Amino acid sequence: MALSSSLLLGAVLALTGAATANAATSVDYVALGDSYSSGVGSGSYDSASGDCKRSTKAYPALWAAANSPASFAFKACSGAVTGDVTAGQLGPLSASTDLVSISIGGNDAGFADVMTTCVLQSESTCLSRIAAARSYVDSTLPGKLDSVYTAIRSKAPSAHVVVLGYPRFYKIGGSCLAGLSDTERSAINSASDYLNAATAKRAADHGFTFSDVASRFTGHEICSGSVWLHSVNWLNIGESYHPTAAGQSGGYLPAFNSAV
Repeated sequence: MALSSSLLLGAVLALTGAATANAATSVDYVALGDSYSSGVGSGSYDSASGDCKRSTKAYPALWAAANSPASFAFKACSGAVTGDVTAGQLGPLSASTDLVSISIGGNDAGFADVMTTCVLQSESTCLSRIAAARSYVDSTLPGKLDSVYTAIRSKAPSAHVVVLGYPRFYKIGGSCLAGLSDTERSAINSASDYLNAATAKRAADHGFTFSDVASRFTGHEICSGSVWLHSVNWLNIGESYHPTAAGQSGGYLPAFNSAV
C-alpha cells in the first residue's frame, strides 16, 4: 500500500546514503474521529477548532509534528458519533490519502450517559445501563461502523487506515477509596473491552488495522498510582474519563506508531 511503500523507500534511500529525510514527508495523513482522537483532556486546544477541542497534544498532532507528513488534516471532533464522521469529517480524504486514523463508536454506544448514570445513580442502575450499552454494541453499532469504514475506503481507496480503541478506565482494587464500587468499575472495564472487540472485528473485515490501546494504559488507569485518565472533573466535566496529555503521548501515540 502507499504508506508502506513510501516508508520502505525512505528506509532504503537512508541506508544507501541517497537521502536522510523522514520517509513520512511524502505521506498525506488525515485524522478522524471523536474526542479521544481530538485530544479532549490533554489541554492546549486550538481555539480555531471551537467545540471540537483539537489539541496540539493529541496523538495525531504529535505524530504529525514528529514525522512532518506532506499534508495533515485534523478533523477529529469532541462528541462525534459515526454519523458526524460521514457527514462532516471526510472532506480531506482522496485517492492520494496515504494514512488515516480514527477512534469512533464510544459516543454511539452511550459512553457519556453510562458514566453519568454510574456516577450519580445506584449500582444496579449502573449495571443495567451498561447492559443496555452492550446490547447496542451487538445490535446496532456494527452497521454504523460499517457505514463509516465503507465511506472512508470509498474516498481513500489506497490509504492505510488505523482504527484505535479505548482504554480500560479503572485499576480494580486500586487506590480509590470512594466513588464507584469495584463491581461497577469491573463492569465498565468489561464494557470497554466489549466495544473494542466489536470495533476490531469490523475494522478487520474492512481490511483496516485495529490498534488496542488498553495494554498501553495498564498501570495508568484511574485508581492507579500513575494516572493517564481524568476521573470526574466537576470543574470541567467534558474532560472527565478522557486521556491526559500523558495518556495521549504515552498511550495513544505509541499505539498509533505501532500500527503505522
